[in-house]
Amino acid sequence: MSPVRGIEVDDLELRAELVATTLAMCAARLNTGSSGNASVRTAGGMLITPSGLAPDACTPEDMVVVDADGRADARLAPSSEWRLHHDLYAHRPEAGAIIHAHAPFATALACQRLEIPPFHYMIARFGGNTVRCAKYATFGTQALSDHIAAAIADRSACLMANHGMLVFGRNLANALALAIEFETLCEQYWRVRQLGKPVLLSDSEMREVVERFRWYGKPAEQLPE
Repeated sequence: MSPVRGIEVDDLELRAELVATTLAMCAARLNTGSSGNASVRTAGGMLITPSGLAPDACTPEDMVVVDADGRADARLAPSSEWRLHHDLYAHRPEAGAIIHAHAPFATALACQRLEIPPFHYMIARFGGNTVRCAKYATFGTQALSDHIAAAIADRSACLMANHGMLVFGRNLANALALAIEFETLCEQYWRVRQLGKPVLLSDSEMREVVERFRWYGKPAEQLPE
């Protein structure tokens, strides 16, 4: 396969890692069948899962190269949600990999169009004191991409109304870990709501946690003195 203009020759190792990530998403019950998708940033665009193909039927060669202008070069079409991946990479330079999933608890909350409030301090892991829910739009449309951009502004995760969840990380391993962590929080919030109205952390309490998460997981030399 010849490379798309502006994209370096494919890295087979990165393709294999993307396939492994989609298999891990299914193993973690974030997705079933061909639902959801994942991508990773490349030198000139992205590598994304193909449309309508279940992870266990995919090979590294099936992963689709899409350049910065949104042009695909592969025997298979890119995921129907390629546009939201493309737009998010364009506007969020810190995003190295993106995961979109129809995870059970995240999707249940999204179908109620709920914003997740600060019921637990780990909400700050995703950049703020809430995780927003993006407005509904038909899958694969520019409108959906625009709604997600608004919902995920200054965050690294959001719900998608009547659809699922979106999470990004610095690389595929980080994005997968965050997606699993986010689904766990969604389950916890779902369960707390069965008990009644949750007790929420205050704005000042969450500000302190958000600040602490600025260095959480960073190398020792990057920690504050």
